[in-house]
Amino acid sequence: MTERAFTVVRAGALTTVQDRGRAGYAHLGVPRSGALDPYAAALANRLVGNDDGAAVLETTLTGCAVRPRCAVAVAVGGAPCPVAVDGRPAAWGAAVRVPAGAVLDVGTAGRGLRSYVAFAGGVAAEAVLGSRSTDLLSGLGPAPLVDGAVLALGAPPSGRAHFEAAPWPGVPDELVLRVRWGPRADWFADGALRTLTSRPYRVSAASNRIGLRVQGPPLERARAGELPSEGMVLGAVQVPPDGLPVVFLADHPTTGGYPVVAVVHEPDLAAAAQARPGTPVRFVGAGGGAR
Repeated sequence: MTERAFTVVRAGALTTVQDRGRAGYAHLGVPRSGALDPYAAALANRLVGNDDGAAVLETTLTGCAVRPRCAVAVAVGGAPCPVAVDGRPAAWGAAVRVPAGAVLDVGTAGRGLRSYVAFAGGVAAEAVLGSRSTDLLSGLGPAPLVDGAVLALGAPPSGRAHFEAAPWPGVPDELVLRVRWGPRADWFADGALRTLTSRPYRVSAASNRIGLRVQGPPLERARAGELPSEGMVLGAVQVPPDGLPVVFLADHPTTGGYPVVAVVHEPDLAAAAQARPGTPVRFVGAGGGAR
């Protein structure tokens, strides 16, 4: 029987295994992790007949290349990018059949930042605390891909792959993040909340899977000092001493001592996964009123 696995030919800038993540372990200091753009990962999975939560590859900007050891249906979605099978152009955003031994090449994203590669049967990396996701903060889960690595594939799904294109959401030219005020909004000076929701920001090149960092006007504090460490949630907008907000993403720490001025609505975070450095960011207040 042909081995259900693939070999990494080109790992790319950063390619990790991701699924829905390991929810429910924050009390143990374990972040949720999981695909930064869960909607893109789920749609790619559906195209190859998987459950939405099957493990996929999440690439960063430069894509990756793999050589399956068995014939397998694959779908590439998320950030639009060129796709090729043994050098021949193949469809992006649709299921394609990759023969055994052929090289699937996922190219550099033309827009956006993260592409998702779903294989029929899913990536069968070892699960840790119920998830196959790579967590860059804690080190849990499989290591980021390296050239020459071999990863197993799961059993073929009972559902059939859908060999047709699906409608994919576009990559926004501006990142709009709806926020509600956080538990420490009163730690900031009068007008700081208005600054957050009325002044322009841009995505910083220092952003990663842990947090989206922005460049723009700093938020002035009304209180000096720092807090004892307290719980942090996905989408928390924490403000370190430089006054520039950091939006916590999937690999965020579960505790922190900098004040949380606001919390981003979770559905808006998928777009943050695709925001390249320099992308305009607009925070939109959704409750509590600016001071």
